[in-house]
Order: sequence, then C-alpha cells, then structure tokens
Amino acid sequence: MSQVLNYKISGCCSPVRGDVIIGYLKDSGEISVHKAKCQHLEKLQPERILQITWEELPNDNDKEEKINEDFYQLDDVDYQILKHHQQMGIDYSIAVARDVGISTEACFEHHRKLRQLGFLKRVEKVMIQYRKNIVNYKWVKHRNHTYYELTEKGERFLSFY
Repeated sequence: MSQVLNYKISGCCSPVRGDVIIGYLKDSGEISVHKAKCQHLEKLQPERILQITWEELPNDNDKEEKINEDFYQLDDVDYQILKHHQQMGIDYSIAVARDVGISTEACFEHHRKLRQLGFLKRVEKVMIQYRKNIVNYKWVKHRNHTYYELTEKGERFLSFY
C-alpha cells in the first residue's frame, strides 16, 4: 500500500506509533487507524479492513507536539471559551463573556489569544443563523459584532483534552 493521506486515529483504542495497527476504510474514504487487537474490529465489515503500517501514514507528530505545546499556554477560561464555541457554534465576545462569567474586555483578550494560537477564527460578515436554542429559524446579518468559530486546530485540541 502507498502512503495513506486521509486517515484518523481511532478514539476507541488510541494507537500510538510503535503499536501494531490495522486500517478500516470508511464510507467517506477516510481510513480509521486501530490497534491490531482492538475489540471494535470484530464488529466491522472484514472486507474493509486494510493491512497498514506506521510508515505508510504521514507523521503528524509535528501537529500533535504543537497542540501539546499550545496546551500549556491556555488557562481554564480559554478552555471554557473553546467549549462554548464547540457547543454553541459561531458566537461573539459579549455573549460568550456573559455565558462564561467574565468581563467583556477579558473575553476580547481571550478571543485575541485563542485566534493568535490558531484555535479560533473570525467569521466573515455574512448572514448567520441566530444563536442555537434561543430563536429557531431566525437569520441575522452580522455587522456590529465580531463573531468567532472554532478552527480545525481548536476541534482537534478539544478532542485531545
């Protein structure tokens, strides 16, 4: 097998480099990487199981090390803000500050820090759906607030921690 580009480390057994691994081809075309002795493999379709090695997977250690390095720069409030965005989606600092229980100015600083670290990004000025669980099916044009959402790095961080 050649190099596998689209893969995800399975959360059920969390294999690490050095473990004997097996790949499972998902409907999306992504390969889910499991430990060879993972109990979940028994429940999967055997014709989709692939023999793979770590050498066939791109080395993501750089990404993981960067996330781990950034982890030490975050405090509890940063984590609460990231969790807020994970649960509520796109939101702006004033609403986040109110929900997390901090001042608006502090939230501005945390949003700036999380943006610089790559965990959040600004949302372009477009029509967005009104906040979930407040008013269903209402759309507003975002113009007076700066809205933020999680980046892929933010999602990966929350899946690790």
